[in-house]
Amino acid sequence: MAQVEDLVLRFSCSDKPGIVAAVANLFALQGFNIRESSQFEDVVSRRFFMRTVFEGLEGAKSLTDIKSAFKAVAERYQMDWQLCDLKRKPKVIIAVSKWGHCLNNLLNSWKRGTLAVDIVAVVSNHEDMRELTQWYGLDYHYLPMTKDNKAEQEQLILGLMQEHEVDLLVLARYMQILSEEMVTNLSGRAINIHHSFLPGFKGAKPYHQAFDRGVKLIGATAHYVTEDLDEGPIIEQAVERVSHVNFPAELVELGRDIEAVVLNRAVKWHCEQRVLLNGSKTVVFNR
Repeated sequence: MAQVEDLVLRFSCSDKPGIVAAVANLFALQGFNIRESSQFEDVVSRRFFMRTVFEGLEGAKSLTDIKSAFKAVAERYQMDWQLCDLKRKPKVIIAVSKWGHCLNNLLNSWKRGTLAVDIVAVVSNHEDMRELTQWYGLDYHYLPMTKDNKAEQEQLILGLMQEHEVDLLVLARYMQILSEEMVTNLSGRAINIHHSFLPGFKGAKPYHQAFDRGVKLIGATAHYVTEDLDEGPIIEQAVERVSHVNFPAELVELGRDIEAVVLNRAVKWHCEQRVLLNGSKTVVFNR
């Protein structure tokens, strides 16, 4: 039987004494050693969050055996949990419209090996990013979107995800509002980049709104997609200082760099199993 060298466990549950000891003892008995571990208690909800990376020693049990053995601990503490092979690269589809800065950043990181994912395709409602995508050797699916064919085109995207067993849909400035059906189908499996520091300046032309208010900081927000537009659990944000001399066009240019970095981080942390949902918020073990 092949040895599983690296496993990552993440879970959340109501905080009770003995959780960490129970987890550590079980994995030790199965032939694993703790290589990295992070924990957090939400003192308001009294909920406990943990992410641990285990390395297999000689004779360590398989992933299937570990999952079976861990069920007893998970049931005892009523955990919401996931255990997977850390070396498995999650499969990703990227959706984009006309702006390619976020797409190019993700593809470049993927090509260099700093983003440990398996990008299987790019989908778009425009043809603008075809050449860039194909330069990276990836399939490009042009799916023009109108109010009359929206449901059909979304089903094609979901069909591609099912066909390739895709784990995550990344909306890299994909300027379409997903239907309620699609959002429900992709719960926890779709990340969007919003070109603003949410929750302020939501909706159309946030940089122009920021300019009109004379803001001194602009930013970008990566969040999970939910039925409430631009209000999903936030994964990552960043800001850039600006001043009265910066006009909207300059803010847009500055914002593009922030958006690309923020989305890249969010995708990376999600795919490394570093993000845990905490109601309308997230716990991100990124340190």
